[in-house]
Amino acid sequence: MNKKLPIGIQSFKVIREEPYYYVDKTFFVKKLVDNGKYYFLSRPRRFGKSLFVDTLRWAFLGKREYFEGLYLENNWDWDKKYPVISISFGSSGVSNVEDLKVIEKEIILRNCREYGIELEFESVTGKFFELIQKLYEKYNAQVVILIDEYDKPILDRIEEKESALAIREELKSFYSVIKDADQYIKFVFITGVSKFSKVSLFSGLNNLQDITLNPEYAVICGYTQQEFEKVFSDRLQGVDLKKVREWYNGYKWLGESVYNPFDVLLYLSEKNFRPFWFETGTPTFLIKLMIGNKYYIPSMEDLEAGEELIGSFDVEQIYAENLLFQAGYLTIKEKLGNEGLIRYRLGFPNLEVRYSLTNHLLNYLVEDYRRKEINRTALFKSVLENDFEKMKEVFYSFFASIPAEWYRKNDIAGYEGYYASVFYCYFSSLGFKVIAEDATNYGKIDMSVIINKKVYIFEFKVLEYIPQGSALAQLKEKRYFEKYLGEYEEIYLIGVEFSKDERNIVSFNVEKIK
Repeated sequence: MNKKLPIGIQSFKVIREEPYYYVDKTFFVKKLVDNGKYYFLSRPRRFGKSLFVDTLRWAFLGKREYFEGLYLENNWDWDKKYPVISISFGSSGVSNVEDLKVIEKEIILRNCREYGIELEFESVTGKFFELIQKLYEKYNAQVVILIDEYDKPILDRIEEKESALAIREELKSFYSVIKDADQYIKFVFITGVSKFSKVSLFSGLNNLQDITLNPEYAVICGYTQQEFEKVFSDRLQGVDLKKVREWYNGYKWLGESVYNPFDVLLYLSEKNFRPFWFETGTPTFLIKLMIGNKYYIPSMEDLEAGEELIGSFDVEQIYAENLLFQAGYLTIKEKLGNEGLIRYRLGFPNLEVRYSLTNHLLNYLVEDYRRKEINRTALFKSVLENDFEKMKEVFYSFFASIPAEWYRKNDIAGYEGYYASVFYCYFSSLGFKVIAEDATNYGKIDMSVIINKKVYIFEFKVLEYIPQGSALAQLKEKRYFEKYLGEYEEIYLIGVEFSKDERNIVSFNVEKIK
């Protein structure tokens, strides 16, 4: 019988009862239980977190029949069974604290019904503690608590600061029950997309072990290259494995890189290279944050950040780098430094994210998506034909299409990085190799675009701050082009100058290096 692709299926039981493909992650179930009690894991959406949480559930319930042929079958004490409290906020849309309290009570009631438990306490926290205690007494066994999408109620309202703070405080109270019930608890596993600071959300759980950046658990979610090729081998005939890897692999948490499972399954189903994962969620809040904070978009190609920027964040203090990393739009390319000053080099994980995010940034800037797509097509043709007049027209048209109201809301018309970011997004969304702030012996090039055997070297200036003609003059004076001599057949210097008042290009000078 042919196996089916488990697209969108988060139930371990369903996958094991029917002929679905399954990448065995049960080794990590054993490893977690052998080495600790309280765990936290952050991973991007659609990365298999919910499936792993459900795998834990069935292991603790002692359902050996679901683990036949898997690692855990012969590496687990199946005689010991534990009551499991399952908590998930994944399917709940929370508007305010009152909504959240209702959902919390419903979650507790659902667990009570499953085990035939009746509660007497009235408050949410009272009911939660009572449930843990009564399960312990009824089964004479410690209780397992599994929490999936722990942060979704906050993320649902992240743009409304007051509401998000109130929801955070309610969740903080709810999760504090776990600390007080320690004597009744066998194991706790908490997972979500973001990583809020322990102080703000888990103040009581100071013994919560964060395995997000622990190399030993780097591939707990996602498919490694070996897993992908082994498990799905019967579906890979004629598949360009190198291209699949470029499009969908590349996510790293200080260990081996992995694929996003959602992408892999949909690709194998359609055999089409599309941004499957990206299309399931629009990062509108993140893009607003990046534009509003004058984030230099090209820096995403090669960004250096400290632990404070990719670690935990909070509602009162949100950084674009933090959200980009935790949401999966940036990944760790390299760990730099050591104790005392650990830094990370971040970048796009793969082509899907690079193309999609840059294209989405362009969509945010204009109301006329059709016009933007016409411009992208025209830009592609201008590059192929080396038609710089057409190239200038593309960008002039784009900036002219941005509503004046947008500039009133975002005071960045005089920000050089804004204009550079637009150029970067256009070229990057078309799949060209773009290098931002490319280092040379004489300084840094604003942007280099490489197309086969030719390279465009860009310098961007805002005229209100410098004399006209300075952009191209700097490119020639600094001799940035020398870095590419001998390596490329054609080298073009392109000085682009903007006017803060006109909010558009006023000078576009091109010179070919002979």
